[in-house]
Amino acid sequence: MGNSITIRNLSAGYGAVRVLEDVSLDVPSGQTVALLGTNGNGKSTLIKCILGFVTPSSGELVAEIDGERHNLIGRSTEEIIDLGIGVVPEGRRLFPKLSVEENLLLGAYRRTARAELKRNLAFCYECFPRLAERKAQLTGSMSGGEQQMVAPKILLIDEPSVGLAPILVSRTIDKIKELKDNYQLTVLMAEQNFNQAIRIADRGYIIVHGKIVFSGEDAAALSNNDLVRKLYLGI
Repeated sequence: MGNSITIRNLSAGYGAVRVLEDVSLDVPSGQTVALLGTNGNGKSTLIKCILGFVTPSSGELVAEIDGERHNLIGRSTEEIIDLGIGVVPEGRRLFPKLSVEENLLLGAYRRTARAELKRNLAFCYECFPRLAERKAQLTGSMSGGEQQMVAPKILLIDEPSVGLAPILVSRTIDKIKELKDNYQLTVLMAEQNFNQAIRIADRGYIIVHGKIVFSGEDAAALSNNDLVRKLYLGI
């Protein structure tokens, strides 16, 4: 049974400001889909729509979890998270005066997560051994790359490269692929670093001014597209 996201003709914005216009895309089960675009083109707004932070003005937004379809529009963020949809938001949203382990334990605040607390904590330390070494350290005193590791298990990833040194960007992207492959995750990754994103993407979309202007069925299709070559590769 699969886990996927289907978006059809979605429009959304903030008040009178329209940000997304007639967006359609698919995030198939077990695949990593890259949503590519520069800042201000609507990537984060689309993530917020999936999570229930922003209510679309029109369109369809459906998640299939373990083979069962769920309409996400009108659901609370808590309900959406409980379905099994998680997020790593843009930047580092941590509690700087709490330790690494205390930040991780906050991920088990939800009642449904508490039963798996020990197993999930061990999983986090296995994925990121540096966190185990520094579990008593205050997150506010950690480097940017180390802070990024504390983010929870995900389905949706918003700009994982923001604020990281190039070598840490590469490591973070590699870790996303490793987790996806090892745990059959379905991943929607909003990213503006084209070269890093297509290293692990099974397919991708380009969003410009709130509209999907190109969809590629694989990384090769993205790399060979004239718009991509102009906007991202300088060719």
